[in-house]
Amino acid sequence: MHIVFFGDQHLDSLGGAQVSMRLQREFLERAGHTVTVVAPKMHGSRTSSGSHGGAYIDLPSMPITVDREYSMSWPGRATDRFLDRAMTRRPPVDLVHVQADFWGAFIGHRYAERHGIPVVHTMHNRVDVGIAAVTPLHRPVLAALNAWRRVAMRGIGTRVAGADGWAFLRGIAAGASAVTAPSTHFARRLEQHQVFPRVDVIWNGIDDDLRAQTVADGPAERAPGRPRFVWLGRMSPEKRLLPFLEAFVAADVDADLEIIGGGAQRAVAEKIVRGRDGVRFAGRLTYPQTLARIHAADALVQTSIGFETQGMTPFEAATLGTPSVICDPDIAAELGGGLWAVPDVDPVLSGRQLETRRAAALAETLRQAASDIAAGTAPTPLPEVADAFRQSSRTAAMVEVYARVLAAR
Repeated sequence: MHIVFFGDQHLDSLGGAQVSMRLQREFLERAGHTVTVVAPKMHGSRTSSGSHGGAYIDLPSMPITVDREYSMSWPGRATDRFLDRAMTRRPPVDLVHVQADFWGAFIGHRYAERHGIPVVHTMHNRVDVGIAAVTPLHRPVLAALNAWRRVAMRGIGTRVAGADGWAFLRGIAAGASAVTAPSTHFARRLEQHQVFPRVDVIWNGIDDDLRAQTVADGPAERAPGRPRFVWLGRMSPEKRLLPFLEAFVAADVDADLEIIGGGAQRAVAEKIVRGRDGVRFAGRLTYPQTLARIHAADALVQTSIGFETQGMTPFEAATLGTPSVICDPDIAAELGGGLWAVPDVDPVLSGRQLETRRAAALAETLRQAASDIAAGTAPTPLPEVADAFRQSSRTAAMVEVYARVLAAR
């Protein structure tokens, strides 16, 4: 098969969806399939220089963040023409796999509609929660996004009414033959909000070989020293790095903390923990380096709440034998065990009172985790998670969805 991936961001940029798509491409190609990746061209220092064997089509784009890490391509006729010309140099396409939520979704569905190609759509983003986390004007922003969707996807999802996040997801799924989600809890929410009648659950995975190599290269036993926590991700409001650091300071645990990643909140984050012994900002690391740091840590800390559609880092940690401190009850339930779950706070609370209670609950859980690690009684991740999270098994599951869609044509 020749599958065309569509993403909102270039796969060389930072992000869990990008990591997942890179792995999907690699393992599909190992299985004998051809993959083309269509995404906006990067403008930062990590811009691709054509080193992907011709598999990447970098669309004309404009940077949308100060650090130039992320960019967007305008979904319109000029982009359509550029893409169609580029695709003439690629084999005939069997299937479009949209793994985007904004312009990448519009461009991908437009391409599939023009050429009569079936679409599998993977939902990576809880749009309503993500936008609410970064702007108090989330309602008018969502209304504008829905209006943009109706214009950009004219003839595909234009009849989908509504102005909220679920209406937006219903609209971009309207042209799909199948929809997948990376977790059970997100799949059920998509179904409950009538985004798609039946959503297939296919976890994002970890590179089988790299996982085995990371474990083999890592220490057989815990290195001596005080408890070691690791946090990683994009430093933006929905990831809740700043509330976590405030809770870490309040917890006053005798522990080390490594923070991996980058983003707009780094300067503020560094200020919160300035002068505190044992806190280190590692910056952006490669995927193998990141997995090695997770494996070497005593616990990973996952701090977003309600935003993650899977939350890859706790699954990567569990696969490497590292337990997690988890704030999101949905992710804790998906993992099933081998973790410290931060107690859920009364949903009646809101604003500063809610955040104060959440910070106190997280601080107390960090104290408990540090105590358990020091005592040698930390929980052990479930082995079945490691088996189910290997990318080879995730690719096999996705190929079954592809085959079902193609058979139904």
